[in-house]
Amino acid sequence: MTENTQQQHSAPEPELPKTYAPAEVEGPLYERWVDRGYFAADAKSEKSPFTVVIPPPNVTGSLHLGHAFEHTLIDAITRRKRMQGFETLWQPGMDHAGIATQNVVERELAKEAKSRHDLGREAFVERVWKWKGESGGQISGQMRRLGDGVDWDRERFTMDEGLSQAVKTLFKKLYDDELIYRAERIINWCPRCLTAISDIEVEYQDDDGELVSLKYGDGDETVVVATTRAETMLGDTAIAVHPDDERYQHLIGKLIKLPLTDRSIPVVGDTHVDPEFGTGCVKVTPAHDPNDFEIGQRHGLPSIAVMDEHAVITAHGPFQGLDRLEARSAIVAALRAEGRIVAEKRPYTHSVGHCSRCKTTIEPRLSMQWWVKVGPLAKAAGDAVRDGQVKIHPQEMEKRYFDWVDNLHDWCISRQLWWGHRIPVWYGPDGEVVCVGPDDEEPTGEGWTQDSDVLDTWFSSGLWPFSTLGWPEQTESLAKFYPNSVLVTGYDILFFWVARMMMFGLYAMDGTPPFHTIVLHGMVRDQFGKKMSKSFGNAVNPLDWMDKYGSDAVRFTLARGANPGVDVPIGEDWVQGSRNFANKIWNATRFALMNGATVEGELPPAERLSATDRWILSRLNAVVAEVDAYYEDYQFAKLSEALFHFAWDEVFDWYVELTKTTFQEGGQAAEDTKRVLGEVLDVTLKLLHPVVPFVTETLWTTLTGNESLVVADWPTDSGFRDEAAEREIETVQQVITEVRRFRSDQGLQPAQKVPARLTLDGTQLAPHEAAIRQLLRLQPEGEGFAATATLPVSGATVALDLSGTIDVAAERKRLTKDLAAAEKEITAANAKLGNEAFLAKAPDHVVDKIRGRLTKAEADIERIKGQLDALPAA
Repeated sequence: MTENTQQQHSAPEPELPKTYAPAEVEGPLYERWVDRGYFAADAKSEKSPFTVVIPPPNVTGSLHLGHAFEHTLIDAITRRKRMQGFETLWQPGMDHAGIATQNVVERELAKEAKSRHDLGREAFVERVWKWKGESGGQISGQMRRLGDGVDWDRERFTMDEGLSQAVKTLFKKLYDDELIYRAERIINWCPRCLTAISDIEVEYQDDDGELVSLKYGDGDETVVVATTRAETMLGDTAIAVHPDDERYQHLIGKLIKLPLTDRSIPVVGDTHVDPEFGTGCVKVTPAHDPNDFEIGQRHGLPSIAVMDEHAVITAHGPFQGLDRLEARSAIVAALRAEGRIVAEKRPYTHSVGHCSRCKTTIEPRLSMQWWVKVGPLAKAAGDAVRDGQVKIHPQEMEKRYFDWVDNLHDWCISRQLWWGHRIPVWYGPDGEVVCVGPDDEEPTGEGWTQDSDVLDTWFSSGLWPFSTLGWPEQTESLAKFYPNSVLVTGYDILFFWVARMMMFGLYAMDGTPPFHTIVLHGMVRDQFGKKMSKSFGNAVNPLDWMDKYGSDAVRFTLARGANPGVDVPIGEDWVQGSRNFANKIWNATRFALMNGATVEGELPPAERLSATDRWILSRLNAVVAEVDAYYEDYQFAKLSEALFHFAWDEVFDWYVELTKTTFQEGGQAAEDTKRVLGEVLDVTLKLLHPVVPFVTETLWTTLTGNESLVVADWPTDSGFRDEAAEREIETVQQVITEVRRFRSDQGLQPAQKVPARLTLDGTQLAPHEAAIRQLLRLQPEGEGFAATATLPVSGATVALDLSGTIDVAAERKRLTKDLAAAEKEITAANAKLGNEAFLAKAPDHVVDKIRGRLTKAEADIERIKGQLDALPAA
């Protein structure tokens, strides 16, 4: 179904069960949406497009709270846009997750006492595809549980044939434009995963290690260097000092004996060295440190690798065959025996890089790898935001983006894995190098071999906004749905993924960025603000909460906490509260149906409506405008909060309650209110639907008899406002609230009926006397009525007969005590506000807080005096 047409049926009968059972509703309802094609996007449609891609979850993954959070926000955006009449595509799919997936399958092989090398490359890749078919992608089913309105017919996988062709096309284009090259550089090496990883895949944390100061050379040619990685000294090829450091100028150009070896190394002068740090001397190990590599390049130093891919020492000598940590201890012991240790600090806490996937300590290693020359690509990605082609929301996140793209180093894209897109480069027997595009024939003949590495996973996912639409073919979908309208993702992958997409999208699509707006959200944390982790014991499986409270409750809780770019704390009690909200919506709609609420026909003319009806319609239109504004600014927390308070407080707690007397009295007023109540629920359920789709769909289709909220029209602000009616109902609320407070203060039970005289003549309250009496449990005066308490409220007088219901002496004592406390508060506040020195120094928010306390205390005094005056004489 591609048009927002609704088939109108006869007025529905109230067929809702007494209680809402999410488990019985959600699964079948979602499949009905999919079967009817509501989420399918039509590239031939003449509607304006609205496109969002799903940040592709790993094929190894399962739904966690972070996914649920992000998917809730995207689903809310796309559901609203679909209701607004856009041809809406939410593009689903998964990432092949090279290292993570290979690790999973290798662990499975290990249970069979096998390794990937036992199978060979081709058989191993087949095994991974088999695993993907049987076990991968469970997250798709979990997305359905959450209610994701994605176009499942367009689901993509980064290793699909079409996406693989896109990867080859882009690699060839970059290669031909000399933006991809092969070079020997220092890379981040994971000895566990046995592959290079990029800078952004390295997680730094403070580890306890050791700082050892070593003495190189003897006599006047002695220098002291400090290191946390003593094992790398076996690969030292120089000592560096600052060329202007007078302490060492006499040594520059001389050779110094390298301990534990038969080599001597030169002293070089290099401005990279900080003479104020430590001894002003640094050891230079070009094969095992990125800064040392640069020094080595500047001075023509050799690079000596002393470890293999497992971080085992390969240098000839007594340490050969030792793991790096074993070698570290053995080398320090050997240096200590030779009297070469000047100082030792243990433990020494310092920042150490770890593999983000397996947490193994990274080893900087000189290696021949493939690289993307990111300079021109990163500049274009920065310019697209600076010139306004792409907006980042919230705007303060722009600085983080610019800090990254303006200082981006060339990107190492080769990985020493078997699972992934194999680098399309072939090497010939005579040193030939041929990059093979998707339409090129692979070279044949003896001696030709393909590069054994695969591409970084982020290379293929960087093409996601256009490869999923058929690029490099110029498809209808590409023409219709590129560029994406908005990207919603976490600020934690701003550099992993967003920057990659920006660079590749601008490059491949002739300067057209991949999306118009980047919306960055925070991370989900526990209710105390702590990062969720299995190791912390605070990780939550959102499916458990969905089973217990329903998917709507989880979604509403997440959306209600979603302030732009800010982390989201969440606790189970908040999900319980959202479940209660869903139940409140259910019960209010049941009441409306049982009282004949209808959506049929036009609304009655305003002049025929009661002030209560005009008030709620005025507020309804204001909320429509407010919610629209929040959606356009991606303020999910604010729009959820606005809807919560409007629905619960104004519609369910006030309007529904105020209509009860109207329905009891019957007549034309009751018929008009039935239509207004139907309208209010119709619009409120539409506004709530993008965030809580299941309960609203069930209620709305029952209320209206129409087909589905998914394809209903989004509400628009009619412009109707009635400030006079809003003021009138506000007065009614003030009276009811104040008398309820008085009843509570007197210790009266909410349901306890009290005789009362209401003097409302000549006030706006007169037409509302029946509702006021019903909501306040106020009986008519009756015979023998004697007013023992009189409350002047909002121009009216409420006289109550409380005889026999309260202990007057005890109540007077309590109120007198409260009065003294309020007067003390006024004295203290006035003293501060009258102190010019205090006002000159205190921050504005502190002064405002004191003024607020003063205002509250003054109101409390007026209220308490009124209650004292209302008490019967002792």
